[in-house]
Amino acid sequence: MRVFTLASLSIFLVGCLSSPPKPQQPTAAERHKPRRNPNAAKFDFYVMAISWSPQHCSTPSGGRDNIQCAPGRLYDFVLHGVWPQYEKGWPEDCTTQPVDRETVDSMLDIMPSPKLIRHEWSKHGTCSGLEPKEYFAEARQAFQAIRIPEQYKRPKLQLMAKPAEMRKRFAEANPKFTEESFAVVCSGKFLQEVRACLTPDFDPRPCNREVLRNQCKVDEMILRPVR
Repeated sequence: MRVFTLASLSIFLVGCLSSPPKPQQPTAAERHKPRRNPNAAKFDFYVMAISWSPQHCSTPSGGRDNIQCAPGRLYDFVLHGVWPQYEKGWPEDCTTQPVDRETVDSMLDIMPSPKLIRHEWSKHGTCSGLEPKEYFAEARQAFQAIRIPEQYKRPKLQLMAKPAEMRKRFAEANPKFTEESFAVVCSGKFLQEVRACLTPDFDPRPCNREVLRNQCKVDEMILRPVR
């Protein structure tokens, strides 16, 4: 027969009454990481394109665009899209899953074109491995995290800028990025958009040669004023 002493009985009772260890809670950073579908296209990074709205509004299609280009809209940079990229090339049209109307409407303040939102989801967002709501929530967060240099905010008069200078200004305004994280794209002699490179977790990273190559072929470009 086994005999329990008072001391051993106390230890036994404490062990029985002790709560099991609590499961480890995810950190804030882990909770906010996007949850990608493991069966989605394996891509290397994102390119986020932010377009110079006055340039779009100077085109024939922009002239018919009352949502973005009606007088008094005063858009400067707007979100064009967030594109999964390979180091060479990119995936596109990965599923036929549609984006719902509520999600489309929720993006119009920074991406003022329902047609563009649907196109960007169909061609690029479907390759992200994210659901539409999560993809566009991450796109909004990434866009709003970019600080626009003061000199490029809603200019009422035409501006001139060198592409290399613009990359430098964006890097100075966004210290987590380097100049190599930004590419400047022109349409002829006019600014068309700025592109920022991000990891699949939406952290800053340098752009590769494919993104940086031959984007602006002018020494100095024109920024059309807001309208």
